[in-house]
Amino acid sequence: MNTEADTVASKERLVTDLRQVIADAEELLSATAHQTEGKVVALRERIGDNLREARYKLVDAEEALKAKTREVARVTDDYVHENPWRSIGIAAGVGLVVGLLIGRR
Repeated sequence: MNTEADTVASKERLVTDLRQVIADAEELLSATAHQTEGKVVALRERIGDNLREARYKLVDAEEALKAKTREVARVTDDYVHENPWRSIGIAAGVGLVVGLLIGRR
């Protein structure tokens, strides 16, 4: 289960990073909007096309991430219902470790 949670977390970071890259590229396009030299115009058009494609892929990645998150939540819920005492023990152990770590500061 932990590896699935790690995978979901890394995908969330990737989506966040992609959003930032898209925002930065859009800002760069806006900053160069007044330039009309041939190479700059061609580059802006190519970047614009790539940004549109990246937005579509980002939406797809977000939908896949949401689906995976729902699946992980369902599996976790099933595990807790099938093993309530073990789940309570794990939660207590994690709480104890977190409490010890916070107490050391």
